Amino acid sequence: MSESADSRTKTLNFNIGVLGHVDSGKTSLARALSSTASTAAFDKNPQSRERGITLDLGFSSFTVDLPDHLRDNGGQQPYDSLQFTLVDCPGHASLIRTIIGGAQIIDLMMLVVDVVKGVQTQTAECLLIGELTCPRMVVVLNKIDLLPPNKRQSAIEKMTKRLHKTLENTRFKECPVIAVAAKPGGPEAAVTEEPQGVPQLIELLKKQTYLPLRDPGGDLLMAVDHCFSIRGQGTVMTGTVLQGSLAINDTVEIPALKVTKKIKSVQMFRKPVSGAMQGDRVGVCVTQFDPKLLERGVVCTPGSLRTLFAAVISVRKISYFKGSLATRAKFHITVGHETVMAKVTFFGLPPVSPCSLETPFTFDREYFHQDEYVAGQGEGSSGPDPEQWALLEFDRPVTCPSLCLVIGSKLDTDIHANTCRLAFQGRLLQGFEDKNYVETALPQLRIYKTKHKEGQVERVTDDYSVIGRSLFKKETNLQLFVGLKVTLSTGETGVIEGGFGQSGKFKIRVQEGLRPETKQLLSSASKKKGKSGSKGANEEEPKVDSQPVSIHLHFKRYVFDPHKKMVQS
Repeated sequence: MSESADSRTKTLNFNIGVLGHVDSGKTSLARALSSTASTAAFDKNPQSRERGITLDLGFSSFTVDLPDHLRDNGGQQPYDSLQFTLVDCPGHASLIRTIIGGAQIIDLMMLVVDVVKGVQTQTAECLLIGELTCPRMVVVLNKIDLLPPNKRQSAIEKMTKRLHKTLENTRFKECPVIAVAAKPGGPEAAVTEEPQGVPQLIELLKKQTYLPLRDPGGDLLMAVDHCFSIRGQGTVMTGTVLQGSLAINDTVEIPALKVTKKIKSVQMFRKPVSGAMQGDRVGVCVTQFDPKLLERGVVCTPGSLRTLFAAVISVRKISYFKGSLATRAKFHITVGHETVMAKVTFFGLPPVSPCSLETPFTFDREYFHQDEYVAGQGEGSSGPDPEQWALLEFDRPVTCPSLCLVIGSKLDTDIHANTCRLAFQGRLLQGFEDKNYVETALPQLRIYKTKHKEGQVERVTDDYSVIGRSLFKKETNLQLFVGLKVTLSTGETGVIEGGFGQSGKFKIRVQEGLRPETKQLLSSASKKKGKSGSKGANEEEPKVDSQPVSIHLHFKRYVFDPHKKMVQS
C-alpha cells in the first residue's frame, strides 16, 4: 500500500514472481508487461550485463485500473489503482539462493514455460519453490511464435493438457494457462515486432489479484537488492519490505555490517512518499554510507535480527529429491537472505514414543539420533513421514529472522542433470548465537544413540560373581562402566564391579545369585576347556563354542555430552 505524492490516491501494490527455466523468456515477458521500470529493473548490475543472463532479482512495475472485485475494500479507504510489481527471478544455478530470498513477498507466481521445450528440471524446481512460498500461480506458455501457424493451436492445447497433468497433485491444480509471444523473433528481432497475447495476460493477472494480507506491525525487515549513491543526496538502498513498516527519520540497522543509519527520504517507483509497509517496493535514502559495502542483504529494526552459528529446524524431505539425506552430510542451506553450507544432523522422537503429528520441539525432551532422514513408514511407504528435526551447523554465521523458512539443497549438482536439487524444507525453531555453542548450548540438546555390546562369561568365581571377557578392549577405561547393568544369556542380571587383570576382563556381581543350571553349564564348559588346555594352549583364546553364556550390555550415549557418559534407563 503506498501513499503516493498525492496523498488522496491510494495504490495497491501486488508482487508477481516471474519464474521459469533459464532462456524461457522471463525477462522479455517482464519487459513487455512493464511500463515503469524501477532502478533495479531488468538486472542493471554490471556483472549480469556482461554475462548476458539475469543474475539477480530484477524489479519493474506497471499500474492498471483497479479491477472491480477489489473495489470493496472491507470498509477501508478504497484503492484507486493497482500496481503490479514484477520480480524477475534468475533461472540458472543461483536461482534458489535468490528466489527464496524474495519469496516471502510474492503474492502470485507467473511460471514461464517455453512452449517448445515444455517442463524442464528448473521449471520443476520453480514449481516447488512456488508451492513452499506462494498461494497462487498462472502458467505462461511463451514463444508461441516458434510454432508453425497451422499447428500452433493444437500444440498449445497439448502442452496445456500436459501441464495440468503435471500440476494435478500440487496446490496449483486447475491454475490458468495462457499462451503468449513476449518477444516474437527472439532477442535479435526488431523492436517493431509487437508482443502477442500480452493484453490478454494483463487481464488475466487482474482477475487473479486479491487483497494480500499486509501487516505494518512488528519489527521492520527489508530485503535490499541494490545499493547505489546519488550525488549530493546520499546512498539509496532499494528493496522490498518483507515485514513491518518504515518512515522518514526512522533508524534502521544493517546487521551484516553492525551499523545503524537514519532514513532521510523514501521513494516508491520514483515518487516521494512518507513511509512504506510490508509488501511495498521502496528506495530508502541514508547518508554517509558506502554503497559498495552492501550489494544485497537485509535492513531491519535495530537489534531485531540474530546472527546464528547453528540452528535447530523442523524438517520435511522434498519428495522429488532422489538422494538420501544423511547425517553429517553438507547441504546448501538457504535461510533469510543467505545461502550457506551447513553440516546436518537428523534426529527424531525415540522409537517407542507415541507419535503425534505435531510435536513441538523443546529442550526438555530426549531425541533419537538418526543416521539419515526417515521417510514414511506406511504401506508401500506412502504414509506421512514421521516428525523429524535437524541440527544445522553453518560454515559461517548467518543473519536471519526467527521462524523463517529454511530450504536445504544440493546446488553443486550438475545443472544439466535431470534431477531436483531441492532436498528438504523446514522452519527455523531455535538459533544458537554463541560462537562456542558446541560447549555452551549443544549439551542441552539431548540426542542419544543406543549402544549394544556383547561379551562372554569366562568363569565363575562364586555363586554371586563371574569374570567376563571380550566386552571391552584392553585400553578401555573400565571405570566409566562400573555400576552398569548387564544381562546374561541365561537370564540373570548383574552389575559391572570393575576390571580384572590387565587384559580388559571384568568382574560381574549377580545380586540374585547364579541359577544351578547356569553354574552347571559354565562348569562343564570350563572342564572342556581344561582338556583342550592340557596342550599348553593360551587361556586367553578359548574356543568360542565352548563358552555358551554371553553377556549383553545396553546403554544410551548422548551425542553432545562432553563427558561421554553412559546412561541406562
